Amino acid sequence: MKIAETPKPPYFAVIFTSLLKNNQEGYHEMAELMETLVIKQEGYLGHESARDGLGITISYWKSLENIKDWKANSEHLIAQKLGKEKWYKQFKTRICRVEREYGFSDTLNT
Repeated sequence: MKIAETPKPPYFAVIFTSLLKNNQEGYHEMAELMETLVIKQEGYLGHESARDGLGITISYWKSLENIKDWKANSEHLIAQKLGKEKWYKQFKTRICRVEREYGFSDTLNT
């Protein structure tokens, strides 16, 4: 697991928060396919994801247009449809502009 390396702000973040249903048949395979596709998408900068009951995935983008293009990607549209029909009890997507960032890394203990 790794924290995404992002450029100097400003850039954009898409926060996808979700709760899964019990039936997850095909979910993990689709998630792997989406990860393979998104890294090739124009304007994609990186992502971070965690799931412990509540799932949170944050993806980082150069522009709002890049985010719009990913949402309209034909294979991503299929995943969105299946997510609503089969996998998610609830989800919410939030789009934000990142104005500032700072951090810490203990490179001696990684």
